[in-house]
Amino acid sequence: MSTAIQNPPPPLTKKDFATDQEVRWCPGCGDYAILNAVQTVFPNLGIPREKFVIVSGIGCSSRFPYYMNTFGFHTIHGRAPAVATGVKLTNPELSVWVVTGDGDGLSIGGNHLIHAMRRNVDLKVLLFNNRIYGLTKGQASPTSELGKKTKSSPFGTAEQPFNPLSVALGAGARFVARSVDIFAPHLRSVLEAAAKHRGSAFIEIFQNCNIFNDHAFDPWTEKAVRDDRVVTLEHGKPLIFGKERNLGIRVTDFRPEVVRFEGEPPKDLLVWDETRTDTTLAHMIAQMGDRADMPMPVGILRNVQEETFESRVHAQLRDAVARQGPGDIAKLIRAGEIWDVK
Repeated sequence: MSTAIQNPPPPLTKKDFATDQEVRWCPGCGDYAILNAVQTVFPNLGIPREKFVIVSGIGCSSRFPYYMNTFGFHTIHGRAPAVATGVKLTNPELSVWVVTGDGDGLSIGGNHLIHAMRRNVDLKVLLFNNRIYGLTKGQASPTSELGKKTKSSPFGTAEQPFNPLSVALGAGARFVARSVDIFAPHLRSVLEAAAKHRGSAFIEIFQNCNIFNDHAFDPWTEKAVRDDRVVTLEHGKPLIFGKERNLGIRVTDFRPEVVRFEGEPPKDLLVWDETRTDTTLAHMIAQMGDRADMPMPVGILRNVQEETFESRVHAQLRDAVARQGPGDIAKLIRAGEIWDVK
């Protein structure tokens, strides 16, 4: 008896993840670059297309599900992490990605975001940070700089902004990273690393809003200055940067400082370890970019594996079934006190 040989399906390509929907962001928006990066990375992850789910809230970034040829939910303002948690709990085999913005994710959705990270739900959260409310036309967001004049703060904001990396680290996210919309190879590498991580993953992506907050990240990302203003975190390597690769980061008295050197780098430069379970050093590095005398860190700040929320929940369910047998919804409804409604 002959057995028919099953030919493997053709490999997925970037085109397989593009929809027939017109991409409707403003010309020049950084969201295009992020969409391109995601559509480039997904085919290489070895995951069937039907296993991907994109969940978004409200905002410019939240149009993402329409442009990805995967399953998706366009939910309500700030609630994407809650919906995504339900998706992951229901079917842990799915690769669930949350797309949100600095307003959607850190303002009305801040509570949902921090608890998804705290629980270690296996979600990949992409937070597009443009330091402004773009969809509603230019109000100050939780990441807008102190003193920034916007439509909602005509005299300048009077509040300190969130540092998204510090928020994620403080909430206990096991994977925390930062990249930039125009740093294409770097962004793709961070997305790939997040996809391989099992557990809560948070990626802040600097995203330029060229209509309401253009050039927000130029002091770090412009080609003329980026080599001297950005330091890339690479696991197991010392923190070295600069056009001449002659600048490094050293920690003295619990405070990072820039060291200039010639020739061989000093032995006391900070060697990056993304697998540290303690977050003290990661917090310190996350806040470097808030100082005018320090470079902006990009890369993976934390990458720690722990048991996920959904694996614990399903273990509890299996234990309950083993002890009490399969559930009977009809029996449960009729258990205890009941009332007959005439």
